[in-house]
Amino acid sequence: MTMWSREDVDGVAVLTYRNPPRNFLTFAALEELDAELARLETAPDIGVVTLTSDVPGYFIAHADLDELAELSRGPMPRAKIWYTAMRRVERIPQPVIAAIDGQAWGGGFELSLACTLRWASAAAHFSLLETALGIIPGAGGTQRLARLIGPGRAADIVLTGDVLTAEQARAAGFVERVFPAPNFQAEVLRLARGMASHPAAALAAAKRALVEGPRLPLAEGLRLEAALFADRLASPESRGLQEAARRRYAEAADDDNITFGDRP
Repeated sequence: MTMWSREDVDGVAVLTYRNPPRNFLTFAALEELDAELARLETAPDIGVVTLTSDVPGYFIAHADLDELAELSRGPMPRAKIWYTAMRRVERIPQPVIAAIDGQAWGGGFELSLACTLRWASAAAHFSLLETALGIIPGAGGTQRLARLIGPGRAADIVLTGDVLTAEQARAAGFVERVFPAPNFQAEVLRLARGMASHPAAALAAAKRALVEGPRLPLAEGLRLEAALFADRLASPESRGLQEAARRRYAEAADDDNITFGDRP
């Protein structure tokens, strides 16, 4: 990989983007990301993926404007990677966390929306600025944001092009956690490692229910959840964990605080 690097830490694959000076998102970068995610799909020792940056002040600024200018002159088959890579992020079995420290505008914002979770530093800021350029978000921004926070709030963000702080993003509902900027990456990794300590198959099933279910009629979503629940409940892995939990309850005093799963 030339723009994305990967480090595996205790079940977490940390994918770090570097395309200075502003971390524009290019076709080549999306192709690299798509290929790396395809490899991770079948990695048995990886339960969680994080996407982050090591260019100070940026998660991803936005799409490369030179490539957008080229695309404006006519169809480019290579541009399909915007759709393909975003769908890969969304559909990969592992939960994907966008760890956002700095600017996430346009395509960078849209990439984060394809992720399962968005965790931001206090220095993060967000904008779908496309209408100011005479276009609209074209990599899922209008669709994923509206499904995530509702059409009214999404319309306000898309149509104004306003820049939102991390706290405003959390209040709007598309950022789940905000951390102080100092030690942001270390805190994200700590929590991601805790998540990855859970069985990977359970994480994958939960992600599937959460991603696919809300796009189905309620009855179908409930059937999907029930099928995934039944599959995991009957697995030898889950049976062993349930038996261990029963033993812990049997051995513990009534007022003991029982917890499950490792926490780094």
